[in-house]
Amino acid sequence: MQTRAYSPSRSAASVSGIFMGHVYRWMTIGLGVTAFTAYAVASTPSLAWALLGNSLIMIALIIAQIGLVVALSAAIHKFSSGTATGVFLLYALLNGLTLSSIFLVYPIGSIANAFLTCTGMFLAMSVYGTVTKRDLTGMGSFLFMGLIGILIASIVNIFLASSMLDFVISCVGVIVFTGLTAYDTQKLRQFGDAAPLDDATAIRRGAILGALTLYLDFINLFLMLLRLFGGNRD
Repeated sequence: MQTRAYSPSRSAASVSGIFMGHVYRWMTIGLGVTAFTAYAVASTPSLAWALLGNSLIMIALIIAQIGLVVALSAAIHKFSSGTATGVFLLYALLNGLTLSSIFLVYPIGSIANAFLTCTGMFLAMSVYGTVTKRDLTGMGSFLFMGLIGILIASIVNIFLASSMLDFVISCVGVIVFTGLTAYDTQKLRQFGDAAPLDDATAIRRGAILGALTLYLDFINLFLMLLRLFGGNRD
């Protein structure tokens, strides 16, 4: 089966638009796989407690997810388009297994509100990253430092169990992942401008890697908002 190549005669803006269309499509598919898996697991109590109640399984799932992200980020150029797509969808599925816990912790109304707020913020910042003439490269370095700070503070708070520190982490996390959405969108569009039009495999690899990047921005922004807005079931 042949893969359709893109016409070299298309303008840079058109090529970037086509590339980003593929990025957003695969990102949406990934989010759909995650949401469906999470809800399906949470709707099956015996399965949910078998997964979430076993620390070894949860640790294995987290390690597997990290491994898949590292593989896609570091070695995607070695993958066929089908393999890259499969690894991304497998990651989305495994992430759905771990995220099923939110349906057991938060009421569905809080989850829905956090999702709708996240969607609105993500779309707004993605549009900003598309239309702004400002170079966001410098902001990216600042946001990366913020991300490292969030990781360190989250590890520290495992031992402190401070509700105030958790609130601060969530607030900073919303700012960081909102900014990263704009930064990553601009970066991906710049990549799309120079995408190799005659190499459909490279286009798919780039689209999958871009989808993973924006998927992670969306998921993390959603979780930060859920921690801020969502009271627990009790």
